[in-house]
Amino acid sequence: MNDHTTDPATEAFLAQRNLLFTVAYEMLGSAADAEDVLQETWLRWMKVDHDQISDQRAYLVRITTRQALNRLRTMKRRRESYIGPWLPEPMLTTPDAAENVELAESMSMALMLILETLSPTERAVFVLREVFEFDYDEIAAAVDKSPAAVRQIAHRARRHVDARRPREVVSASRARAALESLRLALETGNPQALLDVLAPQVVLISDGGGVKRAALRPVVGAEMVVRYLLGGIAKTDAAITTEATMVNGSPALAFRVDGDIDGIMAAQVETGRITGLYFIRNPQKLTRIASQTPLTLR
Repeated sequence: MNDHTTDPATEAFLAQRNLLFTVAYEMLGSAADAEDVLQETWLRWMKVDHDQISDQRAYLVRITTRQALNRLRTMKRRRESYIGPWLPEPMLTTPDAAENVELAESMSMALMLILETLSPTERAVFVLREVFEFDYDEIAAAVDKSPAAVRQIAHRARRHVDARRPREVVSASRARAALESLRLALETGNPQALLDVLAPQVVLISDGGGVKRAALRPVVGAEMVVRYLLGGIAKTDAAITTEATMVNGSPALAFRVDGDIDGIMAAQVETGRITGLYFIRNPQKLTRIASQTPLTLR
């Protein structure tokens, strides 16, 4: 795509590009697949009679949603053969993204994993309605259902998500403080300091994709998580460093081994302690943390 093209169709697409990418990512949990969806959306958009379109934004979202749905159904089958737990692809986001509580919550690892348990259509409806606040008629056109059916799907999906989502949404500053305590405890190798910051029933999910060392199933309980983390550090002679970063609109930790990025750890924090840790080590999922990705809900 030529960024210097100034025809109205291209300008309309570029004006909505960040929104379209965010919609696709929220539906897919993969930045790489979201980019592919945007390319497909662009190709279809350029074949449309734009003079017949009254709402370009809604029409572009409709194309993006349909392409994302097609890809999501394919990805569901692909993930059945994935080695170990699957986690969403983390993206480096701007510091001000954390101030947008709605955006940060919708892109949190905890919520994205819950969305994985929905059917493709349920996920599309939930994302468009609850995250982006599209009306039922717009969603119906995007998913090829009647508005009445979309209302039922939205209600069912919302009930499913609400029953599983974290009870508390903490501020970025509180999450940052908990992660800093975790970072210092890991740096000093202090088991008690780790136990102090982890909730008793904390769950750690690690994603190595069969390429990097990772637990093949969730690690449950503070003592087991401490053993897993400190044991992993002890098994390498390389220099391991951690630093604060911002992924998916929330504070996180970046792990480096001999200076090279090795993983991203996001966290779910409730009542001041960490209840969930999400450790992404699959190298194919660490390509979007070198530069910031602009995201928007509107």
